[in-house]
Amino acid sequence: MRILLLDLGMESTQEVKQALSGQGYEIAANTGLTVEEILALSAEVLITEATPSDLSCCGVISQIKASPDPQIPRIVMIVHGGALERARGLDLGADDVVSFPFEPLEFAAKIRTQFRERQPEMELEAKLKEALKREHLAQVAVEALSRDTDTRPRSWLMPAILGLSAAAVLAALVTVVSNGHSRKETRQLKAEVARLNGGILQQGELLRRAEQARVSLTASDTLQTRESLKAQTNEIRKKIAADTNTDGESLKKQLQETQNRLNRLENEGRVAETIVHSYGPSVCLLHVVVEFRDKDSGQLIRISTDATGKALVDDKGMVSLETEGAGPPLQVDAFGTGFLVTRDGRLLTNHHVAEPWWGDEDLKQLLDRGATAFAVSYTAYFPGTSQGIAAKLDRISPDADLATLKLQAPAPSHTALLELDVRSEASVTGDPVVLIGYPTGIEGILARAGSDITRKVVENAHEASQIVSQLAAERLIRPTTTQGHIGDVLRDKIVYDAATTSGGSGGPLFNRDGKVIGVNFAILNGFGGSNLAVPVRYADELVK
Repeated sequence: MRILLLDLGMESTQEVKQALSGQGYEIAANTGLTVEEILALSAEVLITEATPSDLSCCGVISQIKASPDPQIPRIVMIVHGGALERARGLDLGADDVVSFPFEPLEFAAKIRTQFRERQPEMELEAKLKEALKREHLAQVAVEALSRDTDTRPRSWLMPAILGLSAAAVLAALVTVVSNGHSRKETRQLKAEVARLNGGILQQGELLRRAEQARVSLTASDTLQTRESLKAQTNEIRKKIAADTNTDGESLKKQLQETQNRLNRLENEGRVAETIVHSYGPSVCLLHVVVEFRDKDSGQLIRISTDATGKALVDDKGMVSLETEGAGPPLQVDAFGTGFLVTRDGRLLTNHHVAEPWWGDEDLKQLLDRGATAFAVSYTAYFPGTSQGIAAKLDRISPDADLATLKLQAPAPSHTALLELDVRSEASVTGDPVVLIGYPTGIEGILARAGSDITRKVVENAHEASQIVSQLAAERLIRPTTTQGHIGDVLRDKIVYDAATTSGGSGGPLFNRDGKVIGVNFAILNGFGGSNLAVPVRYADELVK
């Protein structure tokens, strides 16, 4: 989600970045760009600035709006004035106009709206790319089928799976099934497995993703925002002390607004610290191992290997899979979040964490045409413990994306039960919230562990289970905490802006009273860092 700040003053730039910090945006600032240079940056939202005496930027806005390029950005203009200046900006083509100074929460909501307005265009573009990719995959599958239909009693083909099992995406899966008895009886099965919370990665790719996560964690640190506000407060006080003209009242107003923001941030920070201290140890990392069976024979789908145990790969990087042989089963490692809710050891999480194939339309195509998926194992890793605890599937909600798992051994002694607040008045638009979970799965844990430990763990492990076991042995498994506010409360979901991503599914969403009001289940793509949680009233029947 890219945002371009064009020709903004220093003060406006600082305010915009603070208002949008920690929401997952990629923000770039520049000045004096031509229309061609602006479009080349492929920003989805352009934020620019104008004063009552200088509306030169509006010529650029008009040119952008007149461009034949289908991917022109949404434009938000900041003006130093009132209704007249805002009206002029709208008449000149801006999609929204905001007067400076602005309220950060309102400004962030306006930017999210611009991303939401772009969503239909982005979906159409994505569908076009998807169609082209599927066409290519179908061609590859046909080529593979023509080579392999008579070589094995039953074979499965997919893009090369080499190296280390870890948290990532298993994508572009092309599978061909052949019974070998007759070419007429051959049937082709193709599907794309999209964005499971786990997958298969090369060792170097895992290290790269961990480093990206480390940079992201640093960039979204709330401490930076707090220190910036303190510095801004001191700067305004100096201006007030040196002021000898009529701007004194304006400066005092800015000082009061900045102090209010700082006080609100510090108060919310204290609430978050209390929640993390009390309930963080009860939020666990869930590792789910998924395997596949051939629906007709009931046999496991395995990776074909040679006499030395090495996976068989053809000249196009295709690994052969079969239902007969001694090769290892095809596995997917999925990661999510769960939290303790009952004294008998039940964990609340999402249905799509407990059954990673549930609700996935692309994977459903694969399952509908000849394969079945099942969870081989569930393991819960609690903070501060040196090993995982086995769990099993308990119950699945028929009404929402929720499920419970049951621990097969007592929960750690330092854990506490999280209290669920099922009242409708427990979730109020605009109220602060705290989210605890494991976004990016083990990549986020490795990111916080540091480069040296990351490399050591990855080099000494060959499977995802080995990596997470080593992290637990080093007592490095700790959840991530992010803060935000409720954007909207709907009948079946809570919209909020505390940052998260894949792997954070199943995380508890707390209100200011330290009670769980929702369970994180989805990211609103292209909607400015907003996320969705299932209201916990849907879990009431599960945990009784």
